[in-house]
Amino acid sequence: MRVTLLGGLDGHDERVALRADWHASLSLTFARSRGRTQLARARHEGPLRVQRAFYPEGEQGACHVYVLHPPAGVVSGDRLTLDVELTPETSALLTTPGATKLYRARLAQDATSLQRFDVASGAVLEWLPQETIVYDGARAHVATHVALAAGASYAGWEILCLGRPTAGERFTDGRLRSELLLARAGRLCLFERGLYAGGDPVLSAAWGLAGQPVLATFVVVSDLAEASWVTAVRCEVAPLAREGLLAATLVRGVVVVRYRGASTREARSLFEAALAVLRPGYAGRAAVHPRIWST
Repeated sequence: MRVTLLGGLDGHDERVALRADWHASLSLTFARSRGRTQLARARHEGPLRVQRAFYPEGEQGACHVYVLHPPAGVVSGDRLTLDVELTPETSALLTTPGATKLYRARLAQDATSLQRFDVASGAVLEWLPQETIVYDGARAHVATHVALAAGASYAGWEILCLGRPTAGERFTDGRLRSELLLARAGRLCLFERGLYAGGDPVLSAAWGLAGQPVLATFVVVSDLAEASWVTAVRCEVAPLAREGLLAATLVRGVVVVRYRGASTREARSLFEAALAVLRPGYAGRAAVHPRIWST
């Protein structure tokens, strides 16, 4: 399983374009030992790594890990790959320390983000990265593949901002391809593909993004999923939206929560509220935010 993490510090397009392409990979395995989930193996090549595991929920709670990408930003030709495996009865929450930035392409070549998670029976994986900002002129392909054994659970979100609205920049050029594939016990339960081209009518049409720069999806896969979870999100979380719209549905046993609006901050806030509603159901415990979100 491979997750390509796109992240970095603030930088300027021309400065970033001077460096060579980054090809980096990170492979993580979580296993149960001494009564808790531990990061049993971490191997990396290039500038993609983790430092240590945290236990803000206590020894019996999820193991929290921050995936770090030290270079400043991601440009065309970059390829970052993260492999994550959870062995039976483990629980891990992965996030990133800051927003991911996809800079303007300098070549007619995509930056590639390939994510694949393998989750064994009785394990719970949460992939909750901070937002991805797609600069005008960026070219990227982001794919997430999740393979769950029977009895495994997964919760993951993706928050995308096309352009930089706070800087007055719209997404008029470039291309973002996205893919989400979820399989449970060897059977496909959700498969989505999206193509967002700069200036395309879908960005402004009422049936598309209606001129809003932020689109986000939060999915929860669990054998325990039921319609009452969706009802709770609709009643408790959706009314909190002010700068966009939030909707929730249940598709083949997968809870899908979507946001379309003007603010990555609001999308994050609404998804965190949805997490608080949904986590007791799929993980059996209350939501505890990673400490890095407060820094």
